[in-house]
Amino acid sequence: MKILFLVAIVGFYLQTAAQTEQQLMTQAEKLEAALNEQGAFDTYKRVLQKAPNNFVALWKLSELCSRIGNRQTSTQQKQQYFLWGKDYAQAAIKMAPAAADGYYALAVATGRLALSKSGKEKINAVKEIRANAEKALKINPQHFKAWHVMGKWHYEVSNLGIFEKAGLKLIYGGLPPASLQQSIQAYEKSKALEPYFALNYLELAKAYNRDGKHDKAILLLKQLPSLPDKTADDARIKKEGAALLKNLQN
Repeated sequence: MKILFLVAIVGFYLQTAAQTEQQLMTQAEKLEAALNEQGAFDTYKRVLQKAPNNFVALWKLSELCSRIGNRQTSTQQKQQYFLWGKDYAQAAIKMAPAAADGYYALAVATGRLALSKSGKEKINAVKEIRANAEKALKINPQHFKAWHVMGKWHYEVSNLGIFEKAGLKLIYGGLPPASLQQSIQAYEKSKALEPYFALNYLELAKAYNRDGKHDKAILLLKQLPSLPDKTADDARIKKEGAALLKNLQN
C-alpha cells in the first residue's frame, strides 16, 4: 500500500514538473477566471520557476498581490503583499518597458501600500502613483484599469486634508491639480472601455455621491449586482455597494 502511494506521489510530481510554461499559463488563467486567486497566484509563481522573464506572469502576480494583500487581516501582512506586488511590477517593467501593464500594476501596488500607511510615507507615494498610471495610459490609452487608477488618484488626492496637502507642496512644490470632476471623468472613461468592471461602478458611485449627484450614484449601485463576478473581490464590492445604496435611499 505504501509503495502504491509513493508511486502515485512520484507520478503526480513528474506530471506536474513536465507541464510546459504555456500549460501553466493556461492553468493560471483558468484558476483566475474561476475566482481561485490564490491558486492562480501559486501557478503563476510556478511559471516563473520555468521562465523567470515571463512578462505576463510577472504583472499578473503583481496585480494578484494587490488584491490578495488587500484581503489580509493584519497591516503587516497587507504591506508584505504590496511590497511583493511592487517587486513583481518592477521586474515586469524591466522585461517590457514599452508595455502598459507593468506600469499599471506598479501604480496599483504603490497605491495600495500608500493607503495602508499614513503621514510622510503616504505623501511620498502620491507622485509615483500618478506617474506610473500616466505612463500606462501614454502607451495604451484604452487601458481601462489604468483609467480607474487615475480616477482613484484624483478622488483620494482631492480629498486630502490641509496638512497632507501642505506636505505635498513642501516636498514637490505642488502637484498637477486633482479634482473630484477629473476623478469622475477618469472613472467614466474606464466604464466606457469596460462596462463590467464592478469596482469601478462602486468607486464612481462614491465619487458622484461626494459630488452631490445622488441620483447618478443610486443608478450605478442598482446596476452593480447584475455585473458578472470577475474577481474574488466582487462579492464584497457588491455587498458594500448594497449597503451604500440602502444608506442613500433612506
